[in-house]
Amino acid sequence: MFGLGWPEVAIILIVALLIFGPKKIPELGSSLGKTLRGFKEEVNNPSDEDE
Repeated sequence: MFGLGWPEVAIILIVALLIFGPKKIPELGSSLGKTLRGFKEEVNNPSDEDE
């Protein structure tokens, strides 16, 4: 996963938990998922807005 091992991922998660707090993490995950889902749909089915 991007050349990161489990210790690095654990440190990143701990820092994110300290910065955002436990109540904000699920909201961030949800919005990130929606954003990635929309981006993936747009890549697979580009709209005709350019033409």
